[in-house]
Amino acid sequence: MNLPNLLTLFRILLVPFLVVVLLTKFDGKEFVGLSLFLVAAATDVLDGYLARRRRQITRLGKLLDPAADKILMSAAYISLVEMNPAVVPAWMVVAIIAREFAVSALRSFAASEGQVVAAGWSGKVKTVVQVISISLVILHEKLGEFSHLAPLSLWLALAVTLYSGAEYFVRFGKWILRREPLAEPAVVGTPAERPSEADSL
Repeated sequence: MNLPNLLTLFRILLVPFLVVVLLTKFDGKEFVGLSLFLVAAATDVLDGYLARRRRQITRLGKLLDPAADKILMSAAYISLVEMNPAVVPAWMVVAIIAREFAVSALRSFAASEGQVVAAGWSGKVKTVVQVISISLVILHEKLGEFSHLAPLSLWLALAVTLYSGAEYFVRFGKWILRREPLAEPAVVGTPAERPSEADSL
């Protein structure tokens, strides 16, 4: 197994530790939890970069990478509902996670038809905003006078997530109606084959 795939597996293995830390009461858990989350998020960028640079893009990597992203983000958001339900309403998390799985289903169907649903700028922005929102919510109790940034970032994450999801379905709907290609088929070794770089969840 190559290094990019090992990093992806490492990201998945970090998830149980992140959940335990976030749901356990002890001094400094916010900083420990934030550190674990940011390390896991960093591996998402690193595994894609190494896979392209070393030309080590594999079928296993293309399967594991988006799954690892969804596991990480879903576990973090669900844990935050339990950790601070006043700041993280359950319905918001349901909406965010539902979008992730809906887009995954869309891309899988497109792939079965020989088409590639290329990620747009909104997908990349969505990933960054989600990482920021989770980080701020983890630190909510430590932010003091800036604690209002946590719920604001969550609303922004919800808006960007739903917008990017709608963008995917609008583009796919046009293809269904016109039977036009969604994008050029990805060539092995290009960023298009590494879902995490385009749309991490």
